[in-house]
Amino acid sequence: MNMEQHIAEMAARAGAACRDIALASTAAKNLVLGDVARLLREGKTSIQAENGKDLVVGREKNLSAPMLDRLALNDAVFDAMICGVEEVCALPDPIGGIAAMTRRPNGLSVGRMRVPLGVVAMIYESRPNVTIDAAALCLKAGNGVILRGGSEAINSNLALAGVLKQALSNNQIDPDCVQVVDTTDRKAIEILLQQEDAIDLVIPRGGEGLIRFVSHNSRIPVLKHYKGVCHIYVDKDADLSTATPIILNSKTQRPGVCNALEGLLVHSSVAGAFLPVIGDAFTRAGVTMAGCEKTRALYPGAEAATAEDWGTEWLSLKLCVKVVESLEEAEAYIARYGSHHTESIITENYTTAQAFLAGVDASAVMVNASTRFNDGGQLGLGAEIGISTTKLHAYGPMGLEELTTQKFIVYGSGQVRE
Repeated sequence: MNMEQHIAEMAARAGAACRDIALASTAAKNLVLGDVARLLREGKTSIQAENGKDLVVGREKNLSAPMLDRLALNDAVFDAMICGVEEVCALPDPIGGIAAMTRRPNGLSVGRMRVPLGVVAMIYESRPNVTIDAAALCLKAGNGVILRGGSEAINSNLALAGVLKQALSNNQIDPDCVQVVDTTDRKAIEILLQQEDAIDLVIPRGGEGLIRFVSHNSRIPVLKHYKGVCHIYVDKDADLSTATPIILNSKTQRPGVCNALEGLLVHSSVAGAFLPVIGDAFTRAGVTMAGCEKTRALYPGAEAATAEDWGTEWLSLKLCVKVVESLEEAEAYIARYGSHHTESIITENYTTAQAFLAGVDASAVMVNASTRFNDGGQLGLGAEIGISTTKLHAYGPMGLEELTTQKFIVYGSGQVRE
């Protein structure tokens, strides 16, 4: 069997099996997820050993530090992965929920019922924990899922696939509703993206190059975000003692992720007091500032920002800093250089905060909080399948409800259309 036939058959099997999970009861789905968590705990040593193989190869191939960080299934990541499965298990099942029942003048009762999307294809780089996060959410939402991780995580992903299939088989649900692409050949992605008869939605998760490749080549609807160029605006009414830890957390906790801070905007009336403080804090943390002329005048330790620097997703310990004269200038900067991902304001002025919330277009807009909170788990969704910066049909972290759609249901008593 050639690769085209292999991928087409894989998609067809997922399509045929997804009805099994779509019709499964909440209790049955929760039993599967409980088994996934148990099997992960029991198999932690062997799964981490497979992950270790991927890390060795990754280092030999000189993968970047952020990529290796995403690839590693260390104890903290592994425990968070199990916790994510358990959180999804505990969440209410959206399937079958009925909303907005109304009665028409002719006596028809019309409403909407929440139903699965069908088969979701996830295409992602590094982060083998996505294999479990995505499968847990898709299964709880009644969807089949096809998982194509990066070639750098092939051993990890195949080990995790074994856990998923075993948990499904243990609970008499067709294990074919979870498929993991078992080849590292990039051609497999192109073939997968042509399977519109079997796959209902594609979600790419990774670098901008991967996401643009998927968007360009897919015959299937794609939910995506290209970049995570996130900003914090320090307003003239900010509590500067609060601002420093928020900004440091946003930038330094995990600089290689999409909700990390990439640009800092500071109102001119507080810049003289604040930039030396945050500049010294950045220096201690190993962060490089690329600043505008006003920034450099107030903090000479900053390097000069070039025109190409503004709007850059650094994914490292570097960021742009710009002094602005007003909220309106900050919003205009974000509109030009942001990526509709995460934006935050630090202010004690309620009116200004409300204006920022209304005026900034991003999947998450925050007040006095770290950009790192734009995450499904942190926002109460359980493990997320990704963050969408498109607006159809989801905007922001995608949890259970975002992996469903609604169909109309109609109750009649013999009505006919005139």
